[in-house]
Amino acid sequence: IYDLELSPPPGRDPGVAGDGPVDVRVEDFDGCPRYIGRLFRGVQIGPSPAWLRTRLSDAGMRPISNVVDVTNYAMLALGNPLHAFDSAKLHEGRIVVRRARKGEQLRTLDGVMRELEETDLMIADADRAVALAGIMGGEETEIGDATTDVLLEAANFEPYAIFRTSERLRLRTEGSNRWEKGVDPHVAPQAAALATELIVELAGARWTGDVDVHADLPPRPVVRFRPERADALVGLETPAAEQHALLGRLGFDVDGDTVSVPTWRARDVTREVDVVEEVARFQLGEVPYTLPLRRAMFGRLARDQRLRRRVEDILTGLGFAEVYTPSLVEEDPDRGALRLNEPISVELAVLRTTLMPSIVDAARRNVQLGNERISLFEIARVYESSGGKLPVERIHLAAITEGGYPRAKGVADALARGLHAELRFVADKHPLLHPKRAARTGAGVVGELHPTQLEGEWGVLELDLGLLLDEVREPIAYHDVLAYPAVRQELAFVLDVDVPAADVFEAARDAAPEVRDVRFLSDYRGDPIPAGKKSLAFSLAFQSPERTLTDEDAASLRARVIETIERSFGAELRG
Repeated sequence: IYDLELSPPPGRDPGVAGDGPVDVRVEDFDGCPRYIGRLFRGVQIGPSPAWLRTRLSDAGMRPISNVVDVTNYAMLALGNPLHAFDSAKLHEGRIVVRRARKGEQLRTLDGVMRELEETDLMIADADRAVALAGIMGGEETEIGDATTDVLLEAANFEPYAIFRTSERLRLRTEGSNRWEKGVDPHVAPQAAALATELIVELAGARWTGDVDVHADLPPRPVVRFRPERADALVGLETPAAEQHALLGRLGFDVDGDTVSVPTWRARDVTREVDVVEEVARFQLGEVPYTLPLRRAMFGRLARDQRLRRRVEDILTGLGFAEVYTPSLVEEDPDRGALRLNEPISVELAVLRTTLMPSIVDAARRNVQLGNERISLFEIARVYESSGGKLPVERIHLAAITEGGYPRAKGVADALARGLHAELRFVADKHPLLHPKRAARTGAGVVGELHPTQLEGEWGVLELDLGLLLDEVREPIAYHDVLAYPAVRQELAFVLDVDVPAADVFEAARDAAPEVRDVRFLSDYRGDPIPAGKKSLAFSLAFQSPERTLTDEDAASLRARVIETIERSFGAELRG
Protein backbone atom coordinates (compact mmCIF):
# COMPACT_ATOMS: atom_id res chain seq x y z
CA ILE A 1 0.00 0.00 0.00
CA TYR A 2 2.79 2.42 0.96
CA ASP A 3 5.28 1.19 -1.66
CA LEU A 4 7.59 -0.22 1.01
CA GLU A 5 9.51 -3.48 1.10
CA LEU A 6 8.01 -6.35 3.09
CA SER A 7 9.45 -6.54 6.59
CA PRO A 8 11.52 -9.67 7.23
CA PRO A 9 9.82 -12.36 9.32
CA PRO A 10 10.78 -12.54 13.01
CA GLY A 11 13.56 -14.81 14.20
CA ARG A 12 17.37 -14.81 13.83
CA ASP A 13 19.62 -17.78 14.49
CA PRO A 14 21.96 -17.19 17.43
CA GLY A 15 25.41 -18.70 17.37
CA VAL A 16 25.71 -22.48 17.60
CA ALA A 17 27.48 -23.49 20.80
CA GLY A 18 28.70 -26.83 19.52
CA ASP A 19 28.41 -29.34 16.71
CA GLY A 20 26.59 -32.23 18.34
CA PRO A 21 24.92 -34.86 16.16
CA VAL A 22 21.12 -34.88 15.78
CA ASP A 23 19.84 -38.27 14.63
CA VAL A 24 16.69 -37.74 12.50
CA ARG A 25 15.45 -40.36 10.02
CA VAL A 26 12.45 -39.84 7.73
CA GLU A 27 11.03 -43.08 6.35
CA ASP A 28 7.97 -41.48 4.70
CA PHE A 29 8.76 -38.33 2.73
CA ASP A 30 5.21 -38.35 1.29
CA GLY A 31 3.82 -37.73 4.77
CA CYS A 32 6.73 -35.61 5.99
CA PRO A 33 8.51 -33.67 3.22
CA ARG A 34 10.77 -31.90 5.69
CA TYR A 35 12.00 -32.36 9.26
CA ILE A 36 14.31 -29.93 11.05
CA GLY A 37 15.64 -31.07 14.40
CA ARG A 38 17.59 -28.80 16.78
CA LEU A 39 19.24 -29.90 20.00
CA PHE A 40 19.52 -27.67 23.11
CA ARG A 41 21.41 -28.38 26.30
CA GLY A 42 21.45 -26.67 29.67
CA VAL A 43 17.80 -25.73 29.36
CA GLN A 44 16.21 -24.16 32.45
CA ILE A 45 12.47 -24.82 32.50
CA GLY A 46 10.42 -22.11 34.18
CA PRO A 47 7.55 -19.69 33.65
CA SER A 48 7.58 -17.43 30.60
CA PRO A 49 7.99 -13.68 30.95
CA ALA A 50 4.85 -11.57 31.28
CA TRP A 51 4.89 -10.33 27.68
CA LEU A 52 4.88 -13.88 26.30
CA ARG A 53 2.18 -15.13 28.68
CA THR A 54 0.02 -12.13 27.82
CA ARG A 55 0.34 -12.61 24.07
CA LEU A 56 -0.53 -16.30 24.31
CA SER A 57 -3.51 -15.59 26.57
CA ASP A 58 -4.76 -12.88 24.21
CA ALA A 59 -4.58 -15.43 21.39
CA GLY A 60 -6.66 -17.91 23.40
CA MET A 61 -3.82 -20.23 24.44
CA ARG A 62 -2.83 -21.27 27.97
CA PRO A 63 0.74 -20.49 29.04
CA ILE A 64 2.57 -23.60 30.32
CA SER A 65 6.35 -23.12 30.52
CA ASN A 66 8.99 -21.11 28.69
CA VAL A 67 9.97 -23.80 26.15
CA VAL A 68 6.42 -24.94 25.41
CA ASP A 69 5.22 -21.34 25.22
CA VAL A 70 7.97 -20.52 22.72
CA THR A 71 6.79 -23.29 20.38
CA ASN A 72 3.22 -21.99 20.57
CA TYR A 73 4.30 -18.39 20.08
CA ALA A 74 6.35 -19.28 16.99
CA MET A 75 3.36 -21.16 15.59
CA LEU A 76 1.10 -18.13 16.07
CA ALA A 77 3.71 -15.78 14.58
CA LEU A 78 4.60 -17.78 11.47
CA GLY A 79 1.89 -20.40 11.07
CA ASN A 80 4.23 -23.40 11.34
CA PRO A 81 3.43 -25.63 14.36
CA LEU A 82 6.44 -26.81 16.39
CA HIS A 83 6.97 -29.43 19.08
CA ALA A 84 9.58 -29.90 21.80
CA PHE A 85 10.73 -33.27 23.16
CA ASP A 86 12.67 -34.03 26.32
CA SER A 87 15.74 -35.32 24.48
CA ALA A 88 16.94 -37.40 27.44
CA LYS A 89 13.74 -39.49 27.21
CA LEU A 90 14.22 -40.33 23.53
CA HIS A 91 15.71 -43.80 23.25
CA GLU A 92 19.17 -43.52 21.66
CA GLY A 93 18.39 -39.81 21.15
CA ARG A 94 16.84 -40.70 17.80
CA ILE A 95 13.83 -39.31 15.90
CA VAL A 96 12.15 -41.52 13.27
CA VAL A 97 9.24 -40.34 11.14
CA ARG A 98 7.22 -43.36 10.04
CA ARG A 99 3.77 -44.89 9.80
CA ALA A 100 2.32 -46.63 12.84
CA ARG A 101 2.79 -50.35 13.21
CA LYS A 102 -0.09 -52.79 13.56
CA GLY A 103 -1.40 -52.85 17.14
CA GLU A 104 0.78 -49.91 18.23
CA GLN A 105 -0.45 -47.61 21.01
CA LEU A 106 0.48 -44.15 22.27
CA ARG A 107 -0.53 -42.27 25.42
CA THR A 108 -0.86 -38.64 24.32
CA LEU A 109 -0.35 -35.53 26.43
CA ASP A 110 -4.03 -35.45 27.39
CA GLY A 111 -3.58 -38.78 29.21
CA VAL A 112 -5.58 -40.85 26.69
CA MET A 113 -4.22 -44.14 25.37
CA ARG A 114 -4.66 -44.03 21.58
CA GLU A 115 -5.07 -47.08 19.39
CA LEU A 116 -3.06 -46.45 16.22
CA GLU A 117 -3.63 -47.59 12.67
CA GLU A 118 -1.07 -48.25 9.98
CA THR A 119 -2.08 -45.12 8.07
CA ASP A 120 -1.25 -42.82 11.03
CA LEU A 121 1.95 -40.79 10.68
CA MET A 122 4.05 -41.08 13.82
CA ILE A 123 7.11 -39.56 15.40
CA ALA A 124 9.08 -42.35 17.03
CA ASP A 125 12.41 -42.84 18.73
CA ALA A 126 14.60 -45.93 18.30
CA ASP A 127 11.91 -48.42 19.31
CA ARG A 128 8.53 -46.80 20.13
CA ALA A 129 6.07 -44.09 19.08
CA VAL A 130 6.51 -40.81 20.99
CA ALA A 131 4.07 -38.43 19.21
CA LEU A 132 1.17 -38.22 16.78
CA ALA A 133 2.82 -36.29 13.95
CA GLY A 134 1.38 -32.77 13.68
CA ILE A 135 -1.37 -33.44 16.25
CA MET A 136 -0.16 -34.09 19.80
CA GLY A 137 2.95 -35.26 21.62
CA GLY A 138 3.23 -38.24 23.92
CA GLU A 139 3.38 -38.30 27.72
CA GLU A 140 6.65 -40.22 27.87
CA THR A 141 8.71 -37.45 26.21
CA GLU A 142 6.85 -34.46 27.66
CA ILE A 143 8.79 -31.38 28.73
CA GLY A 144 8.84 -31.21 32.54
CA ASP A 145 10.44 -29.19 35.32
CA ALA A 146 13.43 -31.57 35.38
CA THR A 147 14.10 -31.29 31.63
CA THR A 148 17.58 -29.99 30.71
CA ASP A 149 18.00 -31.26 27.14
CA VAL A 150 15.40 -30.39 24.48
CA LEU A 151 15.00 -31.53 20.89
CA LEU A 152 13.01 -29.02 18.88
CA GLU A 153 10.90 -30.25 15.96
CA ALA A 154 10.21 -27.87 13.05
CA ALA A 155 8.71 -30.07 10.37
CA ASN A 156 6.27 -30.08 7.49
CA PHE A 157 3.49 -32.64 7.21
CA GLU A 158 1.14 -33.59 4.37
CA PRO A 159 -2.37 -32.21 5.13
CA TYR A 160 -4.58 -35.20 4.36
CA ALA A 161 -2.72 -37.68 6.60
CA ILE A 162 -3.02 -35.30 9.55
CA PHE A 163 -6.69 -34.63 8.82
CA ARG A 164 -7.54 -38.34 8.56
CA THR A 165 -5.86 -39.25 11.85
CA SER A 166 -7.28 -36.22 13.65
CA GLU A 167 -10.82 -37.03 12.50
CA ARG A 168 -10.55 -40.72 13.35
CA LEU A 169 -9.26 -40.03 16.86
CA ARG A 170 -11.56 -37.02 17.34
CA LEU A 171 -8.52 -35.08 18.43
CA ARG A 172 -8.45 -31.47 17.27
CA THR A 173 -5.51 -29.24 18.19
CA GLU A 174 -4.11 -25.86 17.17
CA GLY A 175 -1.40 -27.71 15.27
CA SER A 176 -3.65 -30.13 13.42
CA ASN A 177 -5.95 -27.30 12.34
CA ARG A 178 -3.02 -25.61 10.62
CA TRP A 179 -1.53 -28.71 9.03
CA GLU A 180 -4.91 -29.68 7.57
CA LYS A 181 -5.03 -26.40 5.67
CA GLY A 182 -1.48 -26.78 4.38
CA VAL A 183 1.73 -25.10 5.55
CA ASP A 184 4.59 -23.83 3.39
CA PRO A 185 7.56 -26.24 3.80
CA HIS A 186 9.93 -23.31 3.20
CA VAL A 187 8.79 -21.59 6.39
CA ALA A 188 10.04 -24.36 8.70
CA PRO A 189 13.63 -22.97 8.92
CA GLN A 190 12.30 -19.53 9.87
CA ALA A 191 10.06 -21.00 12.56
CA ALA A 192 13.04 -22.97 13.88
CA ALA A 193 15.14 -19.79 13.94
CA LEU A 194 12.51 -17.85 15.90
CA ALA A 195 12.07 -20.65 18.43
CA THR A 196 15.85 -21.10 18.74
CA GLU A 197 16.37 -17.39 19.42
CA LEU A 198 13.71 -17.38 22.16
CA ILE A 199 14.75 -20.67 23.81
CA VAL A 200 18.34 -19.45 24.09
CA GLU A 201 17.15 -16.09 25.44
CA LEU A 202 14.38 -17.21 27.82
CA ALA A 203 15.60 -20.62 28.98
CA GLY A 204 19.36 -19.97 29.11
CA ALA A 205 19.94 -22.86 26.72
CA ARG A 206 22.86 -23.68 24.45
CA TRP A 207 22.07 -24.60 20.87
CA THR A 208 24.43 -27.49 20.23
CA GLY A 209 23.31 -29.14 16.98
CA ASP A 210 20.81 -29.27 14.16
CA VAL A 211 19.81 -31.23 11.08
CA ASP A 212 17.50 -30.54 8.12
CA VAL A 213 16.20 -33.72 6.46
CA HIS A 214 14.02 -33.24 3.42
CA ALA A 215 13.09 -34.57 0.01
CA ASP A 216 12.78 -32.39 -3.08
CA LEU A 217 10.79 -29.36 -1.93
CA PRO A 218 8.12 -27.95 -4.26
CA PRO A 219 9.25 -25.04 -6.48
CA ARG A 220 7.46 -21.73 -6.63
CA PRO A 221 4.28 -22.02 -8.74
CA VAL A 222 4.29 -20.11 -12.05
CA VAL A 223 0.96 -18.64 -13.20
CA ARG A 224 0.08 -16.87 -16.45
CA PHE A 225 -1.00 -13.24 -15.88
CA ARG A 226 -2.38 -10.69 -18.34
CA PRO A 227 -2.87 -7.13 -17.05
CA GLU A 228 -5.67 -6.57 -19.57
CA ARG A 229 -7.52 -9.53 -18.08
CA ALA A 230 -7.29 -7.89 -14.66
CA ASP A 231 -8.76 -4.67 -16.11
CA ALA A 232 -11.66 -6.62 -17.61
CA LEU A 233 -12.49 -8.45 -14.38
CA VAL A 234 -12.06 -5.50 -12.02
CA GLY A 235 -13.76 -2.99 -14.28
CA LEU A 236 -10.99 -0.40 -13.96
CA GLU A 237 -8.01 0.31 -16.15
CA THR A 238 -4.70 0.09 -14.31
CA PRO A 239 -1.38 0.47 -16.17
CA ALA A 240 0.47 -2.82 -16.56
CA ALA A 241 3.58 -1.40 -14.88
CA GLU A 242 1.54 -0.41 -11.83
CA GLN A 243 0.00 -3.88 -11.62
CA HIS A 244 3.43 -5.49 -11.79
CA ALA A 245 4.69 -3.14 -9.08
CA LEU A 246 1.77 -4.05 -6.78
CA LEU A 247 2.53 -7.74 -7.23
CA GLY A 248 6.21 -7.17 -6.57
CA ARG A 249 5.42 -5.58 -3.22
CA LEU A 250 3.50 -8.73 -2.26
CA GLY A 251 6.45 -11.01 -3.01
CA PHE A 252 5.47 -12.05 -6.56
CA ASP A 253 8.11 -12.07 -9.32
CA VAL A 254 6.91 -10.97 -12.77
CA ASP A 255 8.58 -12.29 -15.91
CA GLY A 256 6.79 -11.26 -19.08
CA ASP A 257 3.32 -12.79 -19.06
CA THR A 258 4.02 -15.14 -16.13
CA VAL A 259 4.16 -14.60 -12.39
CA SER A 260 6.12 -16.66 -9.84
CA VAL A 261 4.04 -17.05 -6.69
CA PRO A 262 5.78 -16.80 -3.29
CA THR A 263 5.93 -20.14 -1.53
CA TRP A 264 3.76 -18.96 1.36
CA ARG A 265 0.93 -18.28 -1.14
CA ALA A 266 1.38 -21.45 -3.19
CA ARG A 267 -1.81 -23.13 -1.98
CA ASP A 268 -4.25 -20.25 -2.58
CA VAL A 269 -2.79 -18.56 -5.70
CA THR A 270 -2.94 -21.18 -8.43
CA ARG A 271 -4.89 -19.50 -11.28
CA GLU A 272 -4.77 -16.27 -13.22
CA VAL A 273 -7.92 -15.04 -11.50
CA ASP A 274 -6.20 -15.50 -8.12
CA VAL A 275 -3.42 -13.15 -9.25
CA VAL A 276 -6.06 -10.70 -10.50
CA GLU A 277 -7.58 -10.73 -7.04
CA GLU A 278 -4.23 -9.67 -5.55
CA VAL A 279 -4.23 -6.62 -7.82
CA ALA A 280 -7.93 -5.92 -7.21
CA ARG A 281 -7.38 -5.66 -3.44
CA PHE A 282 -5.58 -2.37 -4.02
CA GLN A 283 -8.26 -1.02 -6.37
CA LEU A 284 -11.47 -1.71 -4.43
CA GLY A 285 -11.69 1.83 -3.11
CA GLU A 286 -11.84 3.17 -6.65
CA VAL A 287 -14.55 0.82 -7.92
CA PRO A 288 -17.75 2.89 -8.39
CA TYR A 289 -20.83 1.93 -6.45
CA THR A 290 -23.35 0.33 -8.81
CA LEU A 291 -26.64 -1.07 -7.62
CA PRO A 292 -28.15 -3.94 -9.60
CA LEU A 293 -31.13 -3.06 -11.75
CA ARG A 294 -34.32 -4.34 -10.12
CA ARG A 295 -37.06 -5.01 -12.64
CA ALA A 296 -39.53 -6.67 -10.30
CA MET A 297 -39.99 -7.52 -6.62
CA PHE A 298 -41.67 -10.62 -5.29
CA GLY A 299 -42.73 -11.88 -1.89
CA ARG A 300 -43.40 -10.24 1.41
CA LEU A 301 -42.51 -10.74 5.04
CA ALA A 302 -44.31 -13.50 6.89
CA ARG A 303 -46.22 -12.67 10.08
CA ASP A 304 -43.45 -13.85 12.42
CA GLN A 305 -40.86 -11.91 10.42
CA ARG A 306 -42.89 -8.71 10.67
CA LEU A 307 -43.43 -9.16 14.40
CA ARG A 308 -39.77 -9.99 15.00
CA ARG A 309 -38.76 -6.77 13.29
CA ARG A 310 -41.25 -4.91 15.46
CA VAL A 311 -39.63 -6.42 18.56
CA GLU A 312 -36.21 -5.26 17.33
CA ASP A 313 -37.57 -1.76 16.62
CA ILE A 314 -39.15 -1.53 20.08
CA LEU A 315 -35.94 -2.53 21.85
CA THR A 316 -33.69 -0.23 19.81
CA GLY A 317 -36.19 2.55 20.49
CA LEU A 318 -35.74 1.88 24.22
CA GLY A 319 -31.99 2.36 23.85
CA PHE A 320 -30.89 -1.26 23.54
CA ALA A 321 -28.05 -2.45 21.29
CA GLU A 322 -28.23 -5.84 19.61
CA VAL A 323 -25.45 -8.36 20.25
CA TYR A 324 -24.56 -11.75 18.80
CA THR A 325 -23.08 -14.43 21.04
CA PRO A 326 -22.02 -18.01 20.17
CA SER A 327 -24.65 -20.75 20.17
CA LEU A 328 -21.97 -23.08 21.52
CA VAL A 329 -20.94 -22.72 25.16
CA GLU A 330 -18.67 -24.51 27.60
CA GLU A 331 -21.43 -25.60 29.99
CA ASP A 332 -25.22 -25.24 30.11
CA PRO A 333 -27.62 -25.22 33.10
CA ASP A 334 -29.58 -28.04 31.47
CA ARG A 335 -27.76 -31.32 32.03
CA GLY A 336 -29.58 -32.77 29.04
CA ALA A 337 -28.13 -30.16 26.66
CA LEU A 338 -26.68 -31.58 23.47
CA ARG A 339 -22.89 -31.98 23.68
CA LEU A 340 -20.86 -32.12 20.48
CA ASN A 341 -18.83 -35.24 19.80
CA GLU A 342 -16.08 -33.20 18.12
CA PRO A 343 -16.14 -29.67 19.55
CA ILE A 344 -13.96 -26.93 18.11
CA SER A 345 -12.68 -26.28 21.63
CA VAL A 346 -13.71 -27.02 25.21
CA GLU A 347 -15.23 -23.53 25.39
CA LEU A 348 -17.53 -24.34 22.44
CA ALA A 349 -18.71 -27.83 23.27
CA VAL A 350 -22.42 -27.61 24.17
CA LEU A 351 -25.46 -26.27 22.29
CA ARG A 352 -27.03 -23.77 24.67
CA THR A 353 -30.61 -24.11 25.89
CA THR A 354 -30.84 -20.55 27.22
CA LEU A 355 -29.57 -17.10 26.21
CA MET A 356 -29.41 -15.56 29.67
CA PRO A 357 -25.86 -16.63 30.65
CA SER A 358 -24.55 -15.37 27.29
CA ILE A 359 -26.21 -11.95 27.54
CA VAL A 360 -24.94 -11.60 31.14
CA ASP A 361 -21.40 -12.41 29.97
CA ALA A 362 -21.72 -9.77 27.24
CA ALA A 363 -22.76 -7.17 29.83
CA ARG A 364 -19.92 -8.24 32.12
CA ARG A 365 -17.36 -7.68 29.35
CA ASN A 366 -18.79 -4.24 28.65
CA VAL A 367 -18.52 -3.34 32.33
CA GLN A 368 -14.90 -4.52 32.42
CA LEU A 369 -14.17 -2.28 29.42
CA GLY A 370 -15.59 0.73 31.25
CA ASN A 371 -18.73 1.19 29.14
CA GLU A 372 -21.70 2.98 30.68
CA ARG A 373 -25.50 2.93 30.22
CA ILE A 374 -25.37 -0.69 29.09
CA SER A 375 -28.54 -2.11 27.55
CA LEU A 376 -28.14 -5.19 25.34
CA PHE A 377 -30.47 -7.66 23.65
CA GLU A 378 -30.11 -10.77 21.52
CA ILE A 379 -32.55 -12.75 19.42
CA ALA A 380 -31.17 -16.20 18.66
CA ARG A 381 -31.91 -19.89 18.63
CA VAL A 382 -31.69 -22.17 21.64
CA TYR A 383 -31.48 -25.93 21.38
CA GLU A 384 -33.61 -27.92 23.80
CA SER A 385 -33.23 -31.64 24.26
CA SER A 386 -35.75 -33.73 22.33
CA GLY A 387 -34.65 -37.11 23.63
CA GLY A 388 -33.34 -37.96 20.17
CA LYS A 389 -30.27 -37.14 18.12
CA LEU A 390 -31.45 -33.67 17.11
CA PRO A 391 -32.59 -30.89 19.47
CA VAL A 392 -35.77 -28.83 19.34
CA GLU A 393 -34.85 -25.37 18.04
CA ARG A 394 -36.64 -22.33 19.44
CA ILE A 395 -36.04 -18.61 18.97
CA HIS A 396 -35.55 -16.72 22.23
CA LEU A 397 -35.20 -13.06 23.11
CA ALA A 398 -32.88 -12.07 25.96
CA ALA A 399 -32.14 -8.59 27.25
CA ILE A 400 -30.16 -7.03 30.07
CA THR A 401 -30.17 -3.45 31.27
CA GLU A 402 -29.17 -1.39 34.27
CA GLY A 403 -32.00 -0.55 36.64
CA GLY A 404 -33.04 -3.80 38.30
CA TYR A 405 -36.44 -5.46 38.21
CA PRO A 406 -38.55 -2.33 37.53
CA ARG A 407 -36.58 -1.61 34.36
CA ALA A 408 -36.83 -5.21 33.11
CA LYS A 409 -40.56 -5.30 33.88
CA GLY A 410 -41.01 -2.00 32.05
CA VAL A 411 -39.25 -3.39 28.99
CA ALA A 412 -41.49 -6.46 29.02
CA ASP A 413 -44.57 -4.24 29.34
CA ALA A 414 -43.37 -2.06 26.46
CA LEU A 415 -42.95 -5.15 24.28
CA ALA A 416 -46.45 -6.31 25.18
CA ARG A 417 -47.96 -2.91 24.35
CA GLY A 418 -46.02 -2.63 21.09
CA LEU A 419 -47.10 -6.11 20.00
CA HIS A 420 -50.68 -5.70 21.27
CA ALA A 421 -50.15 -8.75 23.47
CA GLU A 422 -51.01 -9.40 27.09
CA LEU A 423 -48.46 -10.69 29.59
CA ARG A 424 -49.38 -11.88 33.10
CA PHE A 425 -46.58 -11.98 35.66
CA VAL A 426 -46.38 -14.50 38.49
CA ALA A 427 -43.66 -14.53 41.16
CA ASP A 428 -41.09 -17.24 40.46
CA LYS A 429 -37.46 -18.20 41.03
CA HIS A 430 -34.54 -18.62 38.64
CA PRO A 431 -30.94 -19.61 39.46
CA LEU A 432 -29.50 -16.43 37.89
CA LEU A 433 -32.08 -14.04 39.35
CA HIS A 434 -32.68 -12.43 42.74
CA PRO A 435 -34.85 -14.87 44.75
CA LYS A 436 -37.45 -12.21 45.61
CA ARG A 437 -37.35 -10.14 42.44
CA ALA A 438 -38.21 -12.57 39.68
CA ALA A 439 -41.40 -13.28 37.79
CA ARG A 440 -42.54 -15.68 35.11
CA THR A 441 -44.90 -15.12 32.24
CA GLY A 442 -46.31 -17.60 29.78
CA ALA A 443 -43.40 -16.73 27.46
CA GLY A 444 -40.45 -16.67 29.86
CA VAL A 445 -38.86 -14.99 32.87
CA VAL A 446 -38.27 -11.39 33.95
CA GLY A 447 -36.32 -10.31 36.99
CA GLU A 448 -33.37 -8.70 38.67
CA LEU A 449 -29.99 -10.33 38.17
CA HIS A 450 -28.60 -11.99 41.29
CA PRO A 451 -25.96 -9.65 42.80
CA THR A 452 -23.35 -12.43 42.76
CA GLN A 453 -23.48 -12.48 38.96
CA LEU A 454 -22.68 -8.82 38.33
CA GLU A 455 -22.17 -5.85 40.61
CA GLY A 456 -25.03 -3.36 40.65
CA GLU A 457 -28.74 -3.66 39.89
CA TRP A 458 -29.43 -5.26 36.53
CA GLY A 459 -32.75 -6.16 34.98
CA VAL A 460 -32.85 -9.30 32.84
CA LEU A 461 -35.49 -11.01 30.76
CA GLU A 462 -35.61 -14.04 28.52
CA LEU A 463 -38.71 -14.79 26.48
CA ASP A 464 -39.58 -17.52 24.01
CA LEU A 465 -40.29 -15.40 20.95
CA GLY A 466 -42.66 -17.97 19.48
CA LEU A 467 -44.79 -18.06 22.64
CA LEU A 468 -44.68 -14.26 22.90
CA LEU A 469 -45.89 -13.83 19.32
CA ASP A 470 -48.68 -16.33 19.98
CA GLU A 471 -50.07 -13.77 22.45
CA VAL A 472 -50.34 -11.09 19.77
CA ARG A 473 -53.95 -10.18 19.03
CA GLU A 474 -54.55 -10.05 15.29
CA PRO A 475 -56.44 -8.51 13.68
CA ILE A 476 -56.40 -5.63 16.14
CA ALA A 477 -59.92 -4.50 17.16
CA TYR A 478 -60.19 -0.80 17.89
CA HIS A 479 -62.86 0.79 20.07
CA ASP A 480 -64.28 4.26 19.78
CA VAL A 481 -62.76 6.86 22.06
CA LEU A 482 -65.22 7.41 24.86
CA ALA A 483 -66.51 10.98 25.05
CA TYR A 484 -67.49 10.75 28.70
CA PRO A 485 -64.95 11.41 31.47
CA ALA A 486 -63.55 8.66 33.65
CA VAL A 487 -63.88 8.52 37.41
CA ARG A 488 -60.67 7.42 39.14
CA GLN A 489 -60.47 5.62 42.47
CA GLU A 490 -57.61 4.14 44.49
CA LEU A 491 -57.84 0.98 46.57
CA ALA A 492 -55.47 -0.93 48.85
CA PHE A 493 -55.99 -4.45 50.15
CA VAL A 494 -54.20 -6.62 52.70
CA LEU A 495 -53.88 -10.16 51.34
CA ASP A 496 -51.56 -13.16 51.34
CA VAL A 497 -48.10 -12.49 49.91
CA ASP A 498 -48.34 -15.37 47.45
CA VAL A 499 -51.42 -13.94 45.68
CA PRO A 500 -50.27 -12.62 42.29
CA ALA A 501 -51.10 -9.00 41.63
CA ALA A 502 -52.08 -9.91 38.06
CA ASP A 503 -54.89 -12.15 39.40
CA VAL A 504 -56.19 -9.32 41.57
CA PHE A 505 -56.18 -6.88 38.66
CA GLU A 506 -57.96 -9.35 36.41
CA ALA A 507 -60.66 -9.91 39.05
CA ALA A 508 -61.12 -6.15 39.33
CA ARG A 509 -61.60 -5.82 35.57
CA ASP A 510 -64.14 -8.65 35.55
CA ALA A 511 -66.14 -7.13 38.42
CA ALA A 512 -67.94 -4.66 36.12
CA PRO A 513 -67.84 -3.71 32.42
CA GLU A 514 -67.30 -0.06 33.39
CA VAL A 515 -63.85 -0.87 34.83
CA ARG A 516 -61.68 0.47 32.00
CA ASP A 517 -58.19 0.58 33.51
CA VAL A 518 -56.31 -0.94 36.44
CA ARG A 519 -52.85 0.37 37.33
CA PHE A 520 -50.42 -0.89 39.94
CA LEU A 521 -49.38 1.62 42.63
CA SER A 522 -47.42 -0.24 45.33
CA ASP A 523 -46.66 -3.54 47.03
CA TYR A 524 -45.82 -2.93 50.71
CA ARG A 525 -44.64 -5.51 53.23
CA GLY A 526 -43.75 -4.46 56.75
CA ASP A 527 -45.23 -2.86 59.87
CA PRO A 528 -48.11 -2.63 60.49
CA ILE A 529 -48.89 -5.33 57.87
CA PRO A 530 -48.87 -8.78 59.54
CA ALA A 531 -46.22 -11.33 58.59
CA GLY A 532 -47.17 -13.38 55.55
CA LYS A 533 -49.35 -10.54 54.26
CA LYS A 534 -48.81 -7.63 51.88
CA SER A 535 -50.55 -4.39 51.07
CA LEU A 536 -51.39 -4.14 47.37
CA ALA A 537 -52.47 -0.71 46.14
CA PHE A 538 -53.81 0.09 42.67
CA SER A 539 -55.93 2.66 40.87
CA LEU A 540 -59.17 2.09 38.96
CA ALA A 541 -60.79 4.06 36.15
CA PHE A 542 -64.58 3.76 35.78
CA GLN A 543 -66.04 4.94 32.48
CA SER A 544 -69.32 4.45 30.62
CA PRO A 545 -69.78 4.70 26.85
CA GLU A 546 -73.33 6.05 27.33
CA ARG A 547 -73.22 8.76 30.00
CA THR A 548 -71.19 10.56 32.62
CA LEU A 549 -70.98 8.50 35.78
CA THR A 550 -72.30 10.06 38.98
CA ASP A 551 -70.77 9.76 42.43
CA GLU A 552 -73.42 7.17 43.26
CA ASP A 553 -72.46 5.16 40.15
CA ALA A 554 -68.79 5.27 41.12
CA ALA A 555 -69.56 4.23 44.71
CA SER A 556 -71.63 1.27 43.47
CA LEU A 557 -68.90 0.13 41.09
CA ARG A 558 -66.26 0.54 43.81
CA ALA A 559 -68.33 -1.65 46.14
CA ARG A 560 -68.64 -4.36 43.49
CA VAL A 561 -64.87 -4.42 42.97
CA ILE A 562 -64.21 -4.56 46.72
CA GLU A 563 -66.70 -7.39 47.19
CA THR A 564 -65.20 -9.39 44.31
CA ILE A 565 -61.64 -9.11 45.58
CA GLU A 566 -62.53 -9.85 49.20
CA ARG A 567 -64.55 -12.90 48.17
CA SER A 568 -62.00 -14.21 45.65
CA PHE A 569 -58.80 -13.77 47.67
CA GLY A 570 -59.83 -13.40 51.30
CA ALA A 571 -58.52 -9.84 51.14
CA GLU A 572 -59.24 -7.01 53.56
CA LEU A 573 -59.70 -3.40 52.44
CA ARG A 574 -57.30 -0.99 54.11
CA GLY A 575 -58.83 2.13 55.59
